[in-house]
Amino acid sequence: MTQPFELPHFYLPHPARLNPHVDQARAHSTAWAREMGMLEGSGVWEQADLDAHDYGLLCAYTHPDCDGPALSLITDWYVWVFFFDDHFLEKYKRTQDRAAGKAHLDRLPLFMPLDDATPVPEPQNPVEAGLADLWARTVPAMSADWRRRFALATEHLLNESLWELSNIDEGRIANPVEYIEMRRKVGGAPWSAGLVEYATAEVPAAVAGTRPLRVLMETFSDAVHLRNDLFSYQREVEEEGELSNGVLVLETFFGCSTQEAADLVNDVLTSRLQQFEHTAFTEVPAIALEKGLGPDETAAVAAYAQGLQDWQSGGHEWHMRSSRYMNEGALDRRPWDGPKGAGASAADIRTLLASTGAERLRSHTHVPYQKVGPSRIPELRTPVPVRLCRHLDTSREQLVRWCRRMGILSEGVWDEDKLAAGDFALCSAGLDPDATAEALDLSAQWLAWGTYGDDYYPLVYGHRRDLAAARLTTARLSDCMPIEGEPATVPANAMERGLTDLWARTTAAMAPEARRTLKHAVNAMTESWLWELANQMQHRVPDPVDYLEMRRSTFGSDLTLSMCRMGHGPAVPPEVYRSGPVRSMENAAIDYGMLINDVFSYQKEVEYEGEIHNLILVVQNFFGCDYPRGLRIVHDLMEQRLRQFEHVVSHELPVLHEDFGLSQDARAVMEEYVEDLRNWMAGILHWHHNVDRYKDAWLSRRAHGFLPHRTPSVPVPVPEPGSVPVRG
Repeated sequence: MTQPFELPHFYLPHPARLNPHVDQARAHSTAWAREMGMLEGSGVWEQADLDAHDYGLLCAYTHPDCDGPALSLITDWYVWVFFFDDHFLEKYKRTQDRAAGKAHLDRLPLFMPLDDATPVPEPQNPVEAGLADLWARTVPAMSADWRRRFALATEHLLNESLWELSNIDEGRIANPVEYIEMRRKVGGAPWSAGLVEYATAEVPAAVAGTRPLRVLMETFSDAVHLRNDLFSYQREVEEEGELSNGVLVLETFFGCSTQEAADLVNDVLTSRLQQFEHTAFTEVPAIALEKGLGPDETAAVAAYAQGLQDWQSGGHEWHMRSSRYMNEGALDRRPWDGPKGAGASAADIRTLLASTGAERLRSHTHVPYQKVGPSRIPELRTPVPVRLCRHLDTSREQLVRWCRRMGILSEGVWDEDKLAAGDFALCSAGLDPDATAEALDLSAQWLAWGTYGDDYYPLVYGHRRDLAAARLTTARLSDCMPIEGEPATVPANAMERGLTDLWARTTAAMAPEARRTLKHAVNAMTESWLWELANQMQHRVPDPVDYLEMRRSTFGSDLTLSMCRMGHGPAVPPEVYRSGPVRSMENAAIDYGMLINDVFSYQKEVEYEGEIHNLILVVQNFFGCDYPRGLRIVHDLMEQRLRQFEHVVSHELPVLHEDFGLSQDARAVMEEYVEDLRNWMAGILHWHHNVDRYKDAWLSRRAHGFLPHRTPSVPVPVPEPGSVPVRG
């Protein structure tokens, strides 16, 4: 069969290495697969299938340094996960039997108890038998923290197969952002990262949940999945009718040829690998120092990062050889007369430099303050007509008085003209049209506080390149939000004073767990401002995927969602909010709102503030295109995200309600939540159209540094007694 495209040149700076215990792993995994019932008689695999796939070779390439028993155990895990994938395809995807597929998946977590003493059911098929055996052999060597993380990654890997099955049933191809998010779960690379820990060193719990370690895992995952999409396109799309393939996703989104889509996938793959390197060399050492890791713990993190890197090179080498994938002639196609043999596919120095040097350079050579305006605003859809709260006028007056009391207008960053140009009460009036006067005031003040902080960080700390002071400020802001009645930090400036006031009023009637959730949301936003500062100081336009995901934090998405859920009560179980469809719906809505801001704020940020954190600019940098082309790509993505929101609401939420057996009260709460998100998008769009903050006429007459005769170090007046963020 003719290949649908020519494989691109891959960025692989590290040669693959082969574990010497490869034959032992092959023999052991074959015997184990037969013992579990995965071969003859399973209706899925024969011995010839297992031999041709050669998972022993895969694991020997991806885990080159572990001993023989560890390699055999890891190989058994990979035999199991690929068998699960093919078994699910044969039994449920081909028949499109979602009910039976869900019943099958619902039983599998029972075979992964966190407590060794918990009994497991009797296995009913080879998938269950394999999982029960592997779990019992693996988890005794790992901590409880690792068990929880690995069990969660395994459940995601299994459960998101339903998403793929639903998309096949509907004939629906995901949009690029949705695809990247869901592929991490169903593609299995986060699960593979857990086995890298088993083979190398366990990541210390103190840093396991931090951004740098999360980014290492996510960039690893994205690169593994996108590479697999290139090699498996022919089998998955042309032979099996799969719709979950990155090449197909970009081919559909951009309306381009298969070859062009394959080249674009490879560009994204390269960018993710470079993001991995950037994070490993800049952010990981910093977080190790910040968390006070000892030498052994720091070495463990380094070994884990090296293990992920080995997996990339080894996984590529296996794809070049496995009969499971499209790789005809790939090993023989060498653009230069260099070394041959195992690992040599990563040693093409000329291609390595040519394919990556220009992209790396472009990320650091953007010229700030270029004339780009006025911003071009395309026609943007709104999910519902906007409605404005009747308390808008009084809320505007209250906001001015509150900002004066907090000192927000006295530090040289904002004055009353800037506050009026933002008109945050108007935004709140559209976000929550049925709010009480008190609730509208609180919402408008949160919006003003978040936007003020987002303006403050780059102006005060970015211009003087003082990341240490910014980190101290962020830590102090976190201390302004007590959970269990502990004393809060005494406010020293307007940001601290404003947050202390908002926190006390917002959380007065909250239980500690609800306060903890809200505090995490605020922390996510303020810590994301540090990420922006680091990029500003390195003069680095971010990677597109990293930008989109961090933009949700800089936009205050978690805080927005916390505000939207307030008052929902216990009718909706927490696991519903954590489910794939609800997170997908929320992310689609949030992305639409934050990209509205990027479209409207392009001139303000790029021309007047020298900013690099705007998706239009990120797209221009990545594709090497001009402003109109970048805007079209962003506009198309916005439309796709809004369609995804509508799709989830119409098709996935009803199924979710049935899966969880939600009561009528719970379903009514979820319908109200959907309406809240619709109002949120409509209110955001209406606000951007009507405020002066982003208009050329206002921007051209304003100073965009510190206000005259004022600096942020001016003492802030003591506030008088008694007395959801939008950025950009």
